[in-house]
Amino acid sequence: MNTPAKMPYDNQLEETEIKEIVRSIWNQRAFVLLFTGIGFAAAVAYATLATPEYKVDTYIRPVALTDLDELNESELYKIQPNEALNNIGSSMQSYDVRLKFFQANPQFLAPLQAPGQSIEEAFEKFNEKAFSLEKVDPRKSSSLTEAVGLSLKYPQGVDGVGILKGFTDFVVKAEKEKVAANLKTLIANRIENVEKKLESKKSVYEAEKNSKIAHLLEKDQLKKQVLQDELKALRQQLQSRRQNRIKELDEAIVIAKKLGIVKPTTPSALGDGEQAHQGNMIRTEVNNQKIPLYFLGQAALEAERATLVTRNSDDFTEPRIDEIQKELNLLATNREAALLKERNNPELFIKDFADIRGELTHLKQLDVNFDQFNLVQVDKDATPPLAPIKPKKALIVGFGLVFGLMLGVGVAILRRTMLSLHTSRR
Repeated sequence: MNTPAKMPYDNQLEETEIKEIVRSIWNQRAFVLLFTGIGFAAAVAYATLATPEYKVDTYIRPVALTDLDELNESELYKIQPNEALNNIGSSMQSYDVRLKFFQANPQFLAPLQAPGQSIEEAFEKFNEKAFSLEKVDPRKSSSLTEAVGLSLKYPQGVDGVGILKGFTDFVVKAEKEKVAANLKTLIANRIENVEKKLESKKSVYEAEKNSKIAHLLEKDQLKKQVLQDELKALRQQLQSRRQNRIKELDEAIVIAKKLGIVKPTTPSALGDGEQAHQGNMIRTEVNNQKIPLYFLGQAALEAERATLVTRNSDDFTEPRIDEIQKELNLLATNREAALLKERNNPELFIKDFADIRGELTHLKQLDVNFDQFNLVQVDKDATPPLAPIKPKKALIVGFGLVFGLMLGVGVAILRRTMLSLHTSRR
């Protein structure tokens, strides 16, 4: 029952205290204005004296596929526009690439370089917050194509536009030189491989040619030896026949002498002996048995024996010997082997030589002019900014004004509290 009666009293007390505070602040408006002025002045001084910071950016996009036709048609190095864009974006993000750019262009960091400070130390400090790389994904943005954006924040006095333009050109040029070096290496490696392939085919051809020659000569040599063996055997056979014939003649001569047969006769004629023959008579003898040799008579047999003894060669008695001599003469020179040895241009007989030589000529004449095309397209070049991004003077002045006012009010409230405590102690 007592609580409702107290609430109006409490609300009235609070309103009274608020009025007293407002009155106290108003009475100390000089302090409030002083601190407000100090905050405003500090903000204006900071906004005026702070070094302005600027931001410049550039965007690169992939080129059309036809722009890379000359490179891709080499059939050794193939690259797609998006792949080239990603490679350049990766190079832009590389710490080493950035450092190499500033080492090659130290004048860009000269305004930031302290006396005695190395270019690497100045770059390390500048690189921490200066560069910002953004990749535009067409699936997550309103852009219709993929792109890479590079931003640079730099203080006043630094040629940020020159840095960004120079760095972009430096990266694109370095990437083209890398592609050119890779292509050159690939061409050199391919030429070396093709030349090794050609040399290998030459070696195989020479080995096959020598092997064929060896087989041909070996085959001829074998045939020669067989024919010579056959010739030797035939001559020995003929000599043996002649010796046997002489022995047969010797026996026949002995028999003919004993029988008194000097001239050729027949068994029936020999049987008639010395019978007289009257008138003309024609004798016909039919006998299925072979007439012995001695019936030829001693004179004929001795004449044949003497001839056989004085014979120097029996070759003419065997037709096969002439055939063997002919074959040996033909085997004296292998024309196919001789032609194989006389070949001066083995390349003409190598399989696929024309294709290999054509490929080698194509590789040696392959020359891609990298000045005729670009790997990427600079969609937005770096241009001087219209205004700095820091400091934001209006915001800083407004913040200083509000902060000074709040500080002045706080000081006024603190003074009132301290005065109240001092009065209550008395």
